[in-house]
Amino acid sequence: MDFDGLFNEQLDALKDEGNYRIFAELERRCGSFPRARSHDDDAPDEVTVWCSNDYLGMGHNTAVRERMKEVIDACGAGAGGTRNISGTNCHHKELEAELADLHGKDSALLFTSGYVSNWAALSTLGARLPDAVILSDELNHASMIEGIRHARCDKKIWKHNDPEDLDRKLSALPSNATKIVAFESVYSMDGDICPMQEIVEVAEKHGAMTYLDEVHAVGLYGPRGGGISEREGLADRITLIEGTLGKAYGVVGGYVTGSEALCDFIRSFASGFIFTTALPPAVAAGATTSIRHLKTSNVERLRQREQVAKLRAALDREGIPHILNPSHIIPVMIKDPVKCRQISDILMQDYGIYVQPINYPTVPKGTERLRFTPGPLHSDADIERLVAALKTLWTQCAIAHQVA
Repeated sequence: MDFDGLFNEQLDALKDEGNYRIFAELERRCGSFPRARSHDDDAPDEVTVWCSNDYLGMGHNTAVRERMKEVIDACGAGAGGTRNISGTNCHHKELEAELADLHGKDSALLFTSGYVSNWAALSTLGARLPDAVILSDELNHASMIEGIRHARCDKKIWKHNDPEDLDRKLSALPSNATKIVAFESVYSMDGDICPMQEIVEVAEKHGAMTYLDEVHAVGLYGPRGGGISEREGLADRITLIEGTLGKAYGVVGGYVTGSEALCDFIRSFASGFIFTTALPPAVAAGATTSIRHLKTSNVERLRQREQVAKLRAALDREGIPHILNPSHIIPVMIKDPVKCRQISDILMQDYGIYVQPINYPTVPKGTERLRFTPGPLHSDADIERLVAALKTLWTQCAIAHQVA
């Protein structure tokens, strides 16, 4: 059988739809972020990155980098195995204690990524709790959807950010059901923020567990970077808070926090934890340093908010349509996969501006967009140059301006 032929048939279809992904080869360089060196032949040698999830530039923070270098010299490059066999290190335990403190919880558990922490935790809870039913917001991340699917328990999908629909779905469940309400704080594609208090109150009314994904909020919101749940004073009322170390904290990894019993339960039964090599100790130490810094420093967060507001205002002045939301994520709507790819390519090749097109299946067809994430290290001149380029391309590519 011609297996390559089967593969290429579906790849060709993806290309015809305009949804084939092309990776830009970029080299992040310390001290110059958001500048990066491009290794693509048809792009300038240096480009400005506008779509990084290193939201605060902590991946280049001097203290974080120095701490990682210290620990790699002390402990070596890798963890040596799974946490059970030979991989648990004092730096893992120190980081877990720091994360538990961040969210005001008794315990925390590390994973190799935010994707794995969602997949492993939700699949374990759904599979092992008696008569479990997971109620999932309809726009939850793919990692949460995979975890729920793998749990093979009953599931209900409730309308996005709609506590009344959640209430109806919970009310219809049998009395013996173990109810788990899964939702996010900041949704990464539209940048909207959930009505957290209303969701928590509905869940409490029905005796449901609350499972909150804060990956696009930790480090960024709350007085210590504990996310929207900290900002709103709700962390103590949420059963499990999940987050990442790979976005605002600038390294890599995922985690869950909650009670001692909850974290021990996931530690003991989640295959995604048991059978996975642990994070390198140097990564754990770098993450601890980053978290501690952002618990006390508000400089990065305030500067980021200033630059987000400036970019929104500049886009508004030029009538370039973007989704209004209260977060740091600015989706500029194109609504056509081919044009979205085309604009991204021209920005890169002609202007040295890198922003990856967001197409199906990440977002629904007809909602294709460019997703901008201004950070504290983007200058005012960077913003002016970006908006001027977009203004030119909006006319060239015949994309509608927003109506005032």
